[in-house]
Amino acid sequence: MWESYKKGFKNYLELEKSLSNNSVQSYLYDIEKLISYLQDANQLKTPSEINLTDLKLFLKWIASFEITASTQARIISGIKTFYKYCLLENICIIDPTTLLEAPKLKRKLPDTLSFEEIETIIAQIDLSKPEGQRNKAVLELLYSCGLRVSELINLKISQLYLDIEFIKVTGKGNKQRLIPIGSSAIKQLNIYLHQLRNQIEIRQGNEDVVFLNRRGSKLSRVMIFLIIKELVKKTGIRKKISPHTFRHSFATHLVEGGADLRAVQEMLGHESITTTEIYTHLDREFLRKTLEQFHPSFKNY
Repeated sequence: MWESYKKGFKNYLELEKSLSNNSVQSYLYDIEKLISYLQDANQLKTPSEINLTDLKLFLKWIASFEITASTQARIISGIKTFYKYCLLENICIIDPTTLLEAPKLKRKLPDTLSFEEIETIIAQIDLSKPEGQRNKAVLELLYSCGLRVSELINLKISQLYLDIEFIKVTGKGNKQRLIPIGSSAIKQLNIYLHQLRNQIEIRQGNEDVVFLNRRGSKLSRVMIFLIIKELVKKTGIRKKISPHTFRHSFATHLVEGGADLRAVQEMLGHESITTTEIYTHLDREFLRKTLEQFHPSFKNY
């Protein structure tokens, strides 16, 4: 019975929402969880027969498996998306998820790097090695443009508009956006492209890929993590640092410098401004110093 609903939902996610295969599989996994609960409870209802009480009992059921609050919230998000599809296709006329609440999540502020720390990490790169200049261009681009690691490794030469200081990036859901690129990143990218990349024997299918390994293939996500891990180890910086840290730092430095939040949202490729707003909670030390300087009750007499 549910196979036809799952098939229709899969088509909706792929064709109408243009989601990646990984995202589609995550949503289908959420539906599988709901089906498993209904089977376990001996109540294999159709989507239109399920009500809010059923869904609340479903939440209690998944919580009993000690699933984290963030995973529970993601499953609920998947169920809500499924019911949006059901309403569009007239599978049901009432959305039982409207009053369904996800568990409250603590918003964890990501580690960020100062500009000096970023320079220190980049300074550890050994430019005498063939991959050194490539790695320098990688880090400059991560920080200059705030890219996700998946966007970086899939970046194409045909998406570079360095003469007008922009790059085109394909983000989540295959959505494309234009991002300005700084002069330092342009310089390192040009050195890599014209002095090093053109000496690599490129494997078929990778001709348009910007960043290649020594075998002429696209760099993997794991490789980017390993490059950064090795460089950070040399600096002695004691922070949890990943490729995403450079993206967080890019956004934080923009917001701290007074950049418009909508502009930052556009450059990061966030669908919701709420996601971008996390960066307004950073730099507490700056806020404290401002209060100590200007607020009467914070001044030391």
